[in-house]
Amino acid sequence: MAVFLGIVRPPSHSLFSITRFTRQFSFTNNNSISISRKSFSRFKPIVTASLHSSSANSPNGAEISTNQSELIFLGTGTSEGIPRVSCLTNPVKTCPVCSKAAEPGSKNRRLNTSILIRHSRPSGNRNFLIDVGKFFYHSAMKWFPAYGIRTLDAVIITHSHADAIGGMDDLRDWTNNVQPSVPIYVASRDFEVDGTVQQSLHIESCPSAEGFLFLATGWNSQKLRYLFYSSLVMKKTHYYLIDKSNIIPGAAVSELQFNIIKEDPFVVHDLKVIPLPVWHGSGYRSLGFRFGNTCYISDVSDIPEETYPLLQDCELLIMDALRPDRSSATHFGLPRVSSNLFIFNLFWAGLGAVALEEVRKIKPKRTLFTGMMHLMDHEVVTERLLKLRETEGVDVQLSYDGLRVPVSL
Repeated sequence: MAVFLGIVRPPSHSLFSITRFTRQFSFTNNNSISISRKSFSRFKPIVTASLHSSSANSPNGAEISTNQSELIFLGTGTSEGIPRVSCLTNPVKTCPVCSKAAEPGSKNRRLNTSILIRHSRPSGNRNFLIDVGKFFYHSAMKWFPAYGIRTLDAVIITHSHADAIGGMDDLRDWTNNVQPSVPIYVASRDFEVDGTVQQSLHIESCPSAEGFLFLATGWNSQKLRYLFYSSLVMKKTHYYLIDKSNIIPGAAVSELQFNIIKEDPFVVHDLKVIPLPVWHGSGYRSLGFRFGNTCYISDVSDIPEETYPLLQDCELLIMDALRPDRSSATHFGLPRVSSNLFIFNLFWAGLGAVALEEVRKIKPKRTLFTGMMHLMDHEVVTERLLKLRETEGVDVQLSYDGLRVPVSL
């Protein structure tokens, strides 16, 4: 394994600016793992699981052939997950969705939104993880052994909120026991102190406690605090994974290779990835991604006009849909309507105005919603969406944790 001392240079982009810095990164050109005959017995369960996971009959979703690329939903819920502890411990009110989610095998049980792309190639499978949130360990514990997933060939980050990067420390299990390192692909605004605030504010260096002087007009303190926290989260909360100069020798921290991406297409192990820039709340940029004819947009409140051409000829659209009763400032959902409407009308009035309207505009062959909160009952919403297919021919469904979908890459 060769070690290089490199300079990460941010892209020249109108949305953000960043001071260049020097970091030590580890690179390897050999991703293979040699296992001795004596040690093979330790890995036999993993090999067996891999063979079973590639069988033609999938228990979660469509049939997957041995040479078919697939997409696996590791999580389809919000940041706090479902069921909510507050709902299960409420002595006064019973939450029907959280109560169902507490039952084994419930499709209402949802962890942080995340998918894994398993790219099938003649030389072997590649596993690409999209987001590594707070509940990544629990998702991996459940689905990796079940579907024969062992290595991680890349982690691609949509944005720097805790439900997208909160599990980065758990990658130490991979870099300590499975592979030398894990490549991370992340926008510079989510890696360093830059994009989110600098998109809207002018920042100058100063000897303050935070190291920055904010010069802004027309911004309330609450919004400023939200933007400031959002832009700093990766550099602040995972500083020891980025700058290891103060790490005690022998400490088993994750060995990560940070690759700074722009909003331009990039290639990861022969797979072309097209970023889909969207807004995740006012002034906060997030990324969706396109893999072949599959488009993934997990955290979005608005799609810029310049992104729609990147969604043309989309066959499978995976899109954010938070709740059935009103819209959110940071997520696609259902807009606020009159409180005296029945829930059925409330559901359709909202869904038709936002989520389904986007589906009609993008015109994918199939849509799977993700990022649902505890007001979205899987069985209830699915039944109503099936009626929409009958009336309009629009194929829209809810995803669920563990769902496997064959894709063409």
